[in-house]
Amino acid sequence: MEGYVHPDFSAVGSELARQLRTQRVGGAAVCVYQAGELVVDVWGGDRNASGDPWEQDTMALSFSTTKGVTSTALHVLADRGLVDYDAPVATYWPEFGVAGKEEITIRHLLSHESGLHPLRTLVDHASSMLEWQHMVDALAAQTPRYRPGTANGYQGITFGWLVGEIVRRVSGKSIGEFVQVELAAPLGLDGLYIGVPEDQRRRVAQLTRLPAYLGSDRLAEWLMRTPATQHVADALLPDGVLDVLWSEDAVGAEIPGANGVFTARSLARLYAVLACGGSIDGVQIVSPETVRTLSQVQNRRRDLVVFAPMMWRLGYHSVATSAGFHPAAFGHWGYGGSGAWADPKRQLAVALVLNRVAGTPLGDMRMIRIGGAATRCADRRSTSRGQWSISR
Repeated sequence: MEGYVHPDFSAVGSELARQLRTQRVGGAAVCVYQAGELVVDVWGGDRNASGDPWEQDTMALSFSTTKGVTSTALHVLADRGLVDYDAPVATYWPEFGVAGKEEITIRHLLSHESGLHPLRTLVDHASSMLEWQHMVDALAAQTPRYRPGTANGYQGITFGWLVGEIVRRVSGKSIGEFVQVELAAPLGLDGLYIGVPEDQRRRVAQLTRLPAYLGSDRLAEWLMRTPATQHVADALLPDGVLDVLWSEDAVGAEIPGANGVFTARSLARLYAVLACGGSIDGVQIVSPETVRTLSQVQNRRRDLVVFAPMMWRLGYHSVATSAGFHPAAFGHWGYGGSGAWADPKRQLAVALVLNRVAGTPLGDMRMIRIGGAATRCADRRSTSRGQWSISR
C-alpha cells in the first residue's frame, strides 16, 4: 500500500490494508479530509487482471456514487439562484410537463419522490442508456408510477438523466462538461469524470467481473414476477445492463446516475467542501445556507426499491458506519462498494473507490468499516484537541 496517512488517522490506513489482504483480488483507494485538511490519501492492490499495481492517479467506475456528484452540480446552480428546488421541472424542461408530471418539482427528483424510477419498462435494451437524447425524451413522455410526493422509489439509474437534463437546460453545458468546469477545475481535481475523455482512459481500473447470474435475464424475470421485488427489477435491471456498463462505450458516455469515474482523492475533496460549509482553501462552491438546505432529510418512508428508509436528502442518503449512524452526515454509495460522504458536524469527508465489485446497490461493508475507522479517528483527534466531543 502507498500514499500518506496522518498519524491521527492510522487506523484508516490499517483498515484498507486489511481489506486488500482479505479480498486478494483487485485494488482500492481511500481519501479522508478533516476540517479541510487532507489526512488520508492511500491506495493499493491491483488495477487490472494482469496484476499491474494501483497507482496514485488510478480512477475507478463508481456506479451510483455518481449521483452525489450529479446532485452537487445541480446545487451549484441553485446556489446561484438559477434553479428553485420547489419549481416544477417543466419550468426548465417544458417537454417534461405532460402525462401527470406537470407538478413534479426539482425537490421531488432529488428526493426520489417523482415516481420515475422504472427503467426496464422504458427501454428495450440497456444500450439505449448510451444515447442521452433518447433517454431524456423517453423520460419526458413517461407517466409516473405513483402520484409524485406520496412515496419514494430509488431512481437507481433514471436519476442521472432527470437531474442532468436540468443542469444541461439551465447551464447550457452537458453534465460531464459542467462537472469539469464548475467543480473539478476550481477545486483542482484531476479524477472527477462523468464521461472519461479518451486520453484519460488508460487511468481507469479494470473491474473484476461479477458472477454471470447477477446480471442475467433469469434473475430480472424472477424479480419482475415477484410483486415485492418488481420495483427493483424495473429500476435497476434493464436487459443487458451489466454488459453495457462494463463496455468501453459506457466509460465515455454520460450516464450521470451510474457511470462516474473517480479517484478517491477527488471525491473526498469535493465532499470536504460540503463538510466545511461550502468552501475549501478559499474556494467557495456553494454557500453555507445551501449546504444546510441540501443536507435536510426530505422523507423517512421505506423506499419502494431498496426496501429501507434512506432518509433521502436533496440527492444524498443517510450515512451508517461501523462506529454508528451519523444523523448529520450525507453522501452516496454505489453498487460495487464505492462511496463518499460528508459530515458537517465533524467536518469530515470520506471516499472509497475500488475495482473488486461486491455488495448491494448501495455499497457494502468495506465502506462501512472505512467510515467507522475515519469516524473514530476524527472523534479521538477532536477530543484530544479539546475542540468538541461527539456523542454516539
